[in-house]
Amino acid sequence: MAPMIEVCDVAKSFGDVQALRDVDLSVEQGSVLGLLGPNGAGKTTLVNVLATLHKPDRGTAKVAGLDVVADAVAVRSVIGLAGQFAAVDEVLSGRENLVMVGRLYRLGRREAVRRADEVLERLGLSDAANRPVRTYSGGMRRRLDLGASLVGRPSVLILDEPTTGLDPRTRQDLWGFIEELVTEGTTVLLTTQYLEEADHLADSIVVIDQGTVIAEGTSEQLKDRLGGDVFEIRVADRDRLDVANALLGALHGDRPTVDAAERRVSVPARDGAATLVAGVRGLDEAGIVLDDVALRRPSLDDVFLTLTGKGVAA
Repeated sequence: MAPMIEVCDVAKSFGDVQALRDVDLSVEQGSVLGLLGPNGAGKTTLVNVLATLHKPDRGTAKVAGLDVVADAVAVRSVIGLAGQFAAVDEVLSGRENLVMVGRLYRLGRREAVRRADEVLERLGLSDAANRPVRTYSGGMRRRLDLGASLVGRPSVLILDEPTTGLDPRTRQDLWGFIEELVTEGTTVLLTTQYLEEADHLADSIVVIDQGTVIAEGTSEQLKDRLGGDVFEIRVADRDRLDVANALLGALHGDRPTVDAAERRVSVPARDGAATLVAGVRGLDEAGIVLDDVALRRPSLDDVFLTLTGKGVAA
């Protein structure tokens, strides 16, 4: 079966800025691809290419077998797009917004109303359906925006950081809804700044940086690239963070990852418990007091920082 999304050698520049450089990826039907990368990596540019909002300078991109340039109108009929910001009309009610989108999909009025009510129910917005959107909370607007992308019952759903700014409960509710859609056969391309979101939802992950794909695989495959566990410490004195960073780097031959806000330093533990013992001994000899010590399985955060040298939202 052909992939529902297929990108081959796509490049895109804006003046002197090359946003995408020979990008290749594919997404199988009924699966979720997590697209990760720091700000400015090219994620949204790729989303806009797939949504027919930008034409690639080079290469090809297909959605549901349709070329995004040659068959742009047909592509728009099979995709749903939820961007980074809620694109809803504040004067209209939630129901009126969704009915309007349905009518733009050329649905009859009765069918547009029926689908709008169905989406409102699934997103927990039925009680607020007749209220003007200007009275909605930020989380409610994001849910309504996602709902607008679903009225046309797209076979491919493109979500560009759909849960940014949502509280943890609302984020988890949306995760559950996305999982239901995938179970029903929807294909999802998800960009996100929340690595636990990609870990939870994505069947496969592509990491992009400076417009280039630098890694791909399942979450577990990417974690295995670090070659073992991670040794992590939390220093008691923030002023000793740089010293701890330099010491662990010298001891273990790897560039540590530093979280200054949390006073944490982590480094791949290639020798497992022996790495922990040597690290703690060295820190103790240097007079560095620790609040916490851990030996743990790598997270996607560790993978991302190792691959790019910066945070996902950098």
